[in-house]
Amino acid sequence: MPADTPHRHGDPARSELPSGLPSDAVIADLADVFGLLGDPGRMRILLALLGGPLRVNELSDRSGLSPSATSHALRLLRSHRVVEAHREGRTAEYALADEHVRDFLELGLAHVGHTVLVHTVATPDATPEACDPPAHP
Repeated sequence: MPADTPHRHGDPARSELPSGLPSDAVIADLADVFGLLGDPGRMRILLALLGGPLRVNELSDRSGLSPSATSHALRLLRSHRVVEAHREGRTAEYALADEHVRDFLELGLAHVGHTVLVHTVATPDATPEACDPPAHP
């Protein structure tokens, strides 16, 4: 992108990588966040929050996790600034921390919506070849 072209914040299609890598601390933080996102239960919580703020019991119902597991997942997500809590008295509503998180989730959904994912499933008739992605000519 030319230097005089305005950069639209939050538009990954317009982003450019810096000439060097980020610091080791930034890379470690990014790896931690991606690791958190790799858990299906936490991903269900985050996808539920795309619709707006929810309480722990609502998130538990929607994610299929127990209230205890939901609370634990929310603590991890809060500690990495992926979600935030808004308290009113004794209750708290959880929401996505910011538009970056929303953008990332929406981009992820768009990505898996147009790609074929190959998951290894342990079945009696599964062979290693059946789990390999198709070869490109």
